[in-house]
This record gives sequence, C-alpha cells and structure tokens, in this order.
Amino acid sequence: MSATVSLPLDGGTTERVILREPGGWQRPTAPATSRIAYAAAHVVADPYADNAPGQPARLDWEATLSVRRNLWSWGLGVAEAMDTAQRGMGLDWPATQKLIRRSAAEAAACGGRIVAGAATDQLPAAADSLDQVVAAYAEQVAFVHDTGATPVMMASRQLAALAAGPDDYLRVYDQVLSEVTTPVVLHWLGDMFDPALAGYWGSRDLDEATKTFVSLVNAHAGLIDGVKVSLLAAEREVQLRELLPPTVRLYTGDDFNYPELIRGDGQRFSHALLGAFAAVAPAASAALQRLDAGDEAGFLSILEPTVPLSRHVFSAPTQYYKTGIAFLAWLNGFQPGFTMVGGLHSGRSVPHLVQTFRLADEAGLLLDPELAAERMRRYLSVAGVVA
Repeated sequence: MSATVSLPLDGGTTERVILREPGGWQRPTAPATSRIAYAAAHVVADPYADNAPGQPARLDWEATLSVRRNLWSWGLGVAEAMDTAQRGMGLDWPATQKLIRRSAAEAAACGGRIVAGAATDQLPAAADSLDQVVAAYAEQVAFVHDTGATPVMMASRQLAALAAGPDDYLRVYDQVLSEVTTPVVLHWLGDMFDPALAGYWGSRDLDEATKTFVSLVNAHAGLIDGVKVSLLAAEREVQLRELLPPTVRLYTGDDFNYPELIRGDGQRFSHALLGAFAAVAPAASAALQRLDAGDEAGFLSILEPTVPLSRHVFSAPTQYYKTGIAFLAWLNGFQPGFTMVGGLHSGRSVPHLVQTFRLADEAGLLLDPELAAERMRRYLSVAGVVA
C-alpha cells in the first residue's frame, strides 16, 4: 500500500499526496574514479541537551557519525566541520575539535575520504589584529592535519572584518601556507552563504577578487590540492577553472548548477564538495557511477532531477539551508528528532519545509516513504496543520 500524507496549501486547505517509491539506488563497491566528490555533512543535535541559541553545541554522537558512515557507504567523501555543520551558526570550536577528531577516526576505520574545515572561529568576533588571524588559522590547520584529514582553509569572518584590501588577505594566507607541509584546500564562500564575508579577497568586484585569489593560488600551487568555490554562478566557476594551474582541482560548491559543472565542457570539469550531496547522496552516487562508465547522458538523467530540490533548499536566505538538510535527514530516519544546535531548526518556515518534502518525493529521495509520511504528519501536527 502506498504511503500518503495530507500537505497544506495556500488558503488553509490541504491536499492528499501519494508518495512515490524511492529511486532504485544501488550502493557502489568503491568510490567514483572519474571525479572526487565530497558531501558536506551536517551535525545532529542531542535532543536531551540545551542546544538553544548561544549555548555550547552538544551533539548526538552516534547519529552524527552514522550520517557520515552512510555517506561513505555511497562512495562519497565527507567534508567535515564545514558551514553545513553549522560553523559560525551554532557549532563552537570545542565541539568542532571533537567532531573532526571522531570523524577522522571513522574515516580511517572504513577507508573513507575526509577533508575538514580549518577556520578562525576560536577567536572573538572582533579580532585585534591580522597576526591573531594568522595564528588562529595555523592552529586549526595543524589540528586538522594531525587528525589525518585534509585541511580546508575556510573563509574567515575575522579576516573579512579586519582586512583593508587585497594585500591583507594575501599576507594572511601567505603566512599560513608558508608553514604547511602537505596540500590544503582553499575555500571561497560567497556572501549569499554568509553576509559577513562580503568583499572577501579585498573587493566586492568579483573580477578583482578573482585576480587576487588566482594570484594566491599560483604563488602556492604546490601546496594547494584544490579550491572550493561557492558563488552560485556557473559561468564564473567555468572562467575560474580556466585560470587555475593544471595541478589544482576545482571543487564545485555550486548547489544550483552542479550537474553541468561536474560533467564539464569536454576540456575541463569540476570535482565536488557540496552540501547538496548530503541531501541527494544516493542519486549523486548513482550518477557518478554512470559518469565513470562514460555515460554522460545517464549521469545527467539521474542528477538533474535533484536540482529543483537543491535550489529550493539553498534558496535565499541561503545560510539557512542547513535546516533543510537536517529536515531531510530526519524524514529519512538518520536522526531521532528534528532539532538542531543553536535552535536552527526554526530557520525555515512550514511552507518552505513542506515544499522540501514535495521535491524530495519527486526526486525519489524519501528512502522509506512510510516513515517519511509519518514524520511529516507529526511535524505538521506540531505546527498546527491538522488534516
């Protein structure tokens, strides 16, 4: 018998929806070979803890690590402690350290790929100097490296607040990169994901910012595994791809246009480091298997239907996309309740999450329709929607 649920419509009425069967996703025997793909994983809050705004983050460790084991089982790498894990939006540095350490140990145990975010969020919001930023970056990069994960140098709010222009960015990154001994990933996160990062690389003009960024990459190409770019602008990513040294990968962070960017243009392509892949992991895995087989049409036929869901989850205000990722994880049984650290489960409205549910169903990504329908009914009841 098909699972059904009554979903609210504008005007106070409801519509009975019969859920689709999930896609016939098959777990791979090994990670993809044609592209490197990381899913940026979210964290699961301890439902018994005081995870209110401004309180220290307390996690449900078994559920949090289970989310990561699931991603590895689909052949994806895990991007740990990135903005998807609520860095700067609820996940504090003490919890981040424990998270990276425990996830890196899990990765080593199962042979999974892992990268992890290194930022400057152990500093107060208003840092005193660029030297403080350098020291904070160096501390976190060294910590991530010591766990066995590859560091991702995340964009720094403290640096954005202090920097007077491009030279300040170059000074900070030059000093940190001069001390690393193994490759890192550089992360350019657009201000649609974090308004505090407006004007990163010293200019609000993206052409000028790109020049600064590329000059940094060229100066340290031997120590840069790749760059993750999250600007939600496919044409700009394609242009940047052409400017990078051939040894430096571009990891797309474009949650709007990832199928075409990963497929490439016949000459260059992007790898992936995406929050969206945490939500669409089975489809991403299946699509990458098609790409490994040289079947670009099959790759697109699987991945393109996930784009409406991703575009909705990452719609403005984009920084609250984490709420949609956690909501989908709850619907699919990966966490016991729909709660988040910092109280961020309140970050999206009932209509927004109802549409998230509809689009996940249309993409075949409600893996247990009966469970998803039951949990959606509970959510709507608590929200005051009773059919």
